[in-house]
Amino acid sequence: MDSRVYDLLNDQINKEMYSSYLYLSFADFYEEAGLKGFANWYEIQAKEEMDHALIFRNYLHENGCNVKLLAIDQPDKEFDNFLAPLEAALEHEKYVTSLIDAIYAAAVEAKDYRTMKFLDWFIAEQQEEEDNAETMVTRMKLFGDDAKALYDLDQENLARVYSTPSPLAGK
Repeated sequence: MDSRVYDLLNDQINKEMYSSYLYLSFADFYEEAGLKGFANWYEIQAKEEMDHALIFRNYLHENGCNVKLLAIDQPDKEFDNFLAPLEAALEHEKYVTSLIDAIYAAAVEAKDYRTMKFLDWFIAEQQEEEDNAETMVTRMKLFGDDAKALYDLDQENLARVYSTPSPLAGK
């Protein structure tokens, strides 16, 4: 495997683990504010991000590469309203998309077709993640100031259930 592609893939494990920590901190914010549904949403997001780290880890192992686990930064965001974590999540998902795009670009440059194919799932996943994050922001802006509507949004988010991503299914 090309060394630049390897370095980016290995670093992405750390970035995904950080994303998990970040979303867990969002879950804590909402839990402590009494919005258990929003907390549930971000607990599931945290699990998904950890799954993404495992998918990258597995890919490196499947390609005969050693994994180097790095220290995970502490989330440093603090919020004073219910919209702020949602906006931070949208910003973060756009950042993660840029990271996936950079890995893909390095794979193209290295003519690493296997990694390009591997990343196709993440490209589709990031499109979904950004869309979900944008929808959360829009809905909070539209309805978050109304207590009944906020309650309904919270209940809807409480109904979300975790599902194992397809690259980990059967592993």
